Amino acid sequence: MKRQKINCIYILLILIINTTVVAQKSNSKAEVFHKTINIDNVELFYREAGTPNNPTLLLLHGFPSSSFMFRNLINKLKEEYYILAPDFPGFGYSSMPSPSEFEYTFENYSIILEKFLIRKNIAKCHIYIFDYGAPIGMRLIQRKPDILLKLIVQNGNIYQEGISEVLKQTKKNIDSNTDSAKLEVAKLFELDYTKFEYLTGVSNTKKISRDGYSLDQFLMDRPGNKKIQYLLKYDYRFNLDEYPKWQLTLRKLQPKTIIVWGENDPIFLKEGALAFKKDLTNVEFNFYPTGHFALEEFGEEIGSKILLFLNKN
Repeated sequence: MKRQKINCIYILLILIINTTVVAQKSNSKAEVFHKTINIDNVELFYREAGTPNNPTLLLLHGFPSSSFMFRNLINKLKEEYYILAPDFPGFGYSSMPSPSEFEYTFENYSIILEKFLIRKNIAKCHIYIFDYGAPIGMRLIQRKPDILLKLIVQNGNIYQEGISEVLKQTKKNIDSNTDSAKLEVAKLFELDYTKFEYLTGVSNTKKISRDGYSLDQFLMDRPGNKKIQYLLKYDYRFNLDEYPKWQLTLRKLQPKTIIVWGENDPIFLKEGALAFKKDLTNVEFNFYPTGHFALEEFGEEIGSKILLFLNKN
């Protein structure tokens, strides 16, 4: 009888311990926070998830998007990585200073990004580059090569081979600078073109949430924002001159790299993705039958690939 009583107490203790462990695990589940930080009088909005004790993953968005594009990917990776996803000035929920107060160039974006990482005490991180995030991230890596751990590239171009006819025509219009050419560039900031970037090349349009392009357009329709977007399109031309320098930087660093690319992208072509193998010896290619915003249709698959890639070695 006494032995049975001891056994019952032992079983009860085990149950209590197991319940406590499960509760602790549940309470320690990584959360996503939505924060702002003031850098040089710019209110920079960013999404933060995971614990700073884990390796840092920096997510860099593009045009015409924001950190909102990473909403599902963050949830996929937040348990194992400390994630930072800022909105650049004029995008998302970051402030939108006038061009007289802030220089809207890719170089200046990279500078404010560097200051953001300093403020967050980040010395090294994995970097995810997409669209505009590619020239911004590569400028940062070129200035501070020691910051890069592994590189993730999703429809972010740094090769001439990836330049589409859409981009060539935009450059031609900006170079000509006529009234009619300016009107053509202005079409890039309207809903039809925003939907074109989201929907062209996808396998199943019914899998593409309207939230992404609707939010992007809503924010781009703010008074004064389209002038900012024009300035960035004007400045994008100068990124092309930097391509050889960024390629040389990657050739020297040889970071472990994963390419996750929507192969039907009408903006940055598949050839631009394949060109990375000219400079990198340790690069993994993953192509998906979708368009520019590959995460919108294949987010689960891409997230799993990234997780496997980051967890190697």
